[in-house]
Amino acid sequence: MDISHYFFGRDIPFDDLGKGVKRRVLAYHENLMIVETVFEAGAVGVMHHHPHEQITYIIEGEFDFTINGVTKRVVPGDSMYKQPDVLHGAVCVKAGKLLDIFTPHRADFLKKSEGL
Repeated sequence: MDISHYFFGRDIPFDDLGKGVKRRVLAYHENLMIVETVFEAGAVGVMHHHPHEQITYIIEGEFDFTINGVTKRVVPGDSMYKQPDVLHGAVCVKAGKLLDIFTPHRADFLKKSEGL
């Protein structure tokens, strides 16, 4: 994988995932990735799991996040850690934006954003 040092947001379009959710992959390399995701009020991040470690930081809005069967309301400035393969998901209560950091990078996100 070639190394890119700069990823300019103005040049990175959002992928519309449908049902009020869109995301764009920002900076990444093999072992690390940051992703911006925007939710409309009422949109759902379906319950899922993956082999990546993940940290989520809330920039805007309010979300009811469920991690490993426990649901908590999170607001701007809050963050969550999700270990590999833990079941998690969210419901957007108030339209919002979050940043997800993954290690290693999510190859599946790159394939989707590149249309592969």
